[in-house]
Amino acid sequence: MAEENNYTEDNIRSLDWKEHIRLRPGMYIGKLGDGASADDGIYILMKEVIDNCIDEFVMGNGKRIDIKAKEGKVTIRDYGRGIPLGKVVDVVSKINTGGKYDSKAFKKSVGLNGVGTKAVNALSSHFMVYSVRDGEKKSATFERGVLTDDPKIEKTDERNGTFVEFYPDEQIFKKFAFKVPYIEKMIWNYCYLNRGLAIYFNGEKFQSKNGLKDLLENNQDGDPLYPIIHLEGYDIEVAFTHGRTYGEDYYSFVNGQHTTQGGTHHSAFRESVARVIKDFYNKNYESSDIRQSIVAAISVKVVEPVFESQTKTKLGSQDVEPGGKSMRAFINDFLKTKLDNYLHKNPTTAEILENKIKQSEKERKELSGIRKIARERAKKSSLHNKKLRDCRVHLTDMKNDRREETTLFITEGDSASGSITKSRDVNTQAVFSLRGKPLNTYGLTKKVVYENEEFNLVQAALDIEDDMDNLRYNKIVIATDADVDGMHIRMLLLTFFLRFFPDLVKRNHVYVLQTPLFRVRTKKKTRYCYSEEERRQALDDLGKTAEITRFKGLGEISPDEFKHFIGEDIRLEPVMLSKGASIEEVLSFYMGKNTPSRQEFIIENLRVEQDIAEEIKSDKEKIEKAS
Repeated sequence: MAEENNYTEDNIRSLDWKEHIRLRPGMYIGKLGDGASADDGIYILMKEVIDNCIDEFVMGNGKRIDIKAKEGKVTIRDYGRGIPLGKVVDVVSKINTGGKYDSKAFKKSVGLNGVGTKAVNALSSHFMVYSVRDGEKKSATFERGVLTDDPKIEKTDERNGTFVEFYPDEQIFKKFAFKVPYIEKMIWNYCYLNRGLAIYFNGEKFQSKNGLKDLLENNQDGDPLYPIIHLEGYDIEVAFTHGRTYGEDYYSFVNGQHTTQGGTHHSAFRESVARVIKDFYNKNYESSDIRQSIVAAISVKVVEPVFESQTKTKLGSQDVEPGGKSMRAFINDFLKTKLDNYLHKNPTTAEILENKIKQSEKERKELSGIRKIARERAKKSSLHNKKLRDCRVHLTDMKNDRREETTLFITEGDSASGSITKSRDVNTQAVFSLRGKPLNTYGLTKKVVYENEEFNLVQAALDIEDDMDNLRYNKIVIATDADVDGMHIRMLLLTFFLRFFPDLVKRNHVYVLQTPLFRVRTKKKTRYCYSEEERRQALDDLGKTAEITRFKGLGEISPDEFKHFIGEDIRLEPVMLSKGASIEEVLSFYMGKNTPSRQEFIIENLRVEQDIAEEIKSDKEKIEKAS
């Protein structure tokens, strides 16, 4: 037998806790990422520490949490009971060590596996923790999970609680950057679910008085059709209304954990709310018509929750507690009583709701014939053209480890799509090629989605006609030229998504591909620059005699170069709606009538572009004189 096929005791390795976490970080915190996505690892590290602070608050200890994140450094301080001083080192460096195994202390906790802070420790270049209890303080410092300082207990005047400071390790999280909107959204969710808790992030106070009702009010797009229905019971809270946009928008939580991928509680709510409303009106409405345009939030408390991954984004528990009532029965019984009573007591809301259902039913029936023709056209088009170069793995491949990497690039023109197609990862990256400029869909009805060939094929490629459950790609990346035409196409695509599929944006699936504006190179070095500042820095580093190339379009970038821009070093800018932003107002400003304010905005941005162009021209003249 060949030597390389030998399998002996020498092949067996035992890794210690920190080595295993660093070798397989995805098992503990999901994907790594660079901070461009809300579920990237750097935010999971923050969440793991904050979860412990929340558990203290839930147990009645400490009403304030201080959080700071700046330039790669994170500090988190709670004012709970503090870690028992003799166990400070063990709690952050020994797997399966923690207080949450004692169900009396933490009945309905978020983290139950004793891994969270150990993962933060192991994946940080620097990690420091200290605990204060009754005038005494114990601290410990680590580097990449290795204990470097373990001082004795000392006296202190500080308030009780726990402090954690860490730097995500740049060996693990390469070129990462914190995006404040993602952190703020996470903090707001903690506040909505823990009324009375005050969280200070970089000095700004976050607090909620009305729980999930505040969540919907702060995130709704324009005025709802009727006042938010807010229902509360033992271990459950629900809030919902209907908006004026298409789709279904949900926020679901378990034990304070934002389950971004839903789970059994989310599914049970969708089924139950439709069933209870049908029974109330005593009419067999279609569930899809009832839920069309719904905006809802649900939070449940579960004993010993079972999640489908370490990052706890999808609930798998079938029962509210081991051996207890099923999740479906629990939520259905709650809504059957509370929602039915509410609708009887609020006849005006009940009337508005039924009118909305009838309106959705009417529109669905009007579209039924068009939809059938559009489906057939999409099938025929996908067979006879190459608009979609698909990938092998899809987001719906539940057991595939790479499903979260799935990406659809939407490009303009054959040259750009050709370059991306030749340089992409065929397993996880798909390419859709647009033909010309898409239609401006602002103010149009969903009928246009089926009548317009380009949009019909985009919808078919994503498989989102009926709902988001079959979405085939985790990231939808708009890849257009960095010129006026490219920006216009980008806005037209965003208008389409925000108008008819806003959940794609709200759930952080839509991104813009950042490609270099300049290539600065000498005979020995090449630097790709994504901004005017980077171009200046490259000239300073490489010398004024370096050659500067201004990329006017994606088609000018060769496939060999494109590999750098859509591989490990890909730069994606997430499309995010700022807090309180109205989709209708945003679309009206950018895509509606040409108002004076929009003209002023365009002129100002053109001035910036002209200034940059003049500076580039000046630099080229200097280089020519120097040579």
